[in-house]
Amino acid sequence: MDAKTDFTYRIYSGLCPEARFIRESVFVREQGFREEFDERDGASSHIVLYCGEKAVGTCRCFAEDGVWRVGRVAVLREARGKSAGAQLMRAAENFIRAEGGKTVLLSAQVRAKGFYERCGYRAEGNTYEDESVLHVRMRKKL
Repeated sequence: MDAKTDFTYRIYSGLCPEARFIRESVFVREQGFREEFDERDGASSHIVLYCGEKAVGTCRCFAEDGVWRVGRVAVLREARGKSAGAQLMRAAENFIRAEGGKTVLLSAQVRAKGFYERCGYRAEGNTYEDESVLHVRMRKKL
């Protein structure tokens, strides 16, 4: 995988094995989260980003109270720094637009806040802890 990697993506209804593997790799093994999977997974659309046939990134999208949420954004270490995260966010936003969504909310780890700002998101409110990691709520109008 080089810096000019071409990515494709697929959208799944419900948690697929590729998304589970990526989230376990990034959030559970790498970052130490214990409560990674929840009831929301079954009711969400999951986007999986591929480099060739290898799944390298994922996120989930769902509407709640008329606002779309993107969460569980994860990219495998080998794909970081190669625009995989930005491609994944564009795929999520395109999906949400196609569903009629106009606003996206997400809960970002504070250490990833700059990435989301570069994608056009703006922080709102105070930081808060989730499994001992600081997060901030962020919003983007599509």
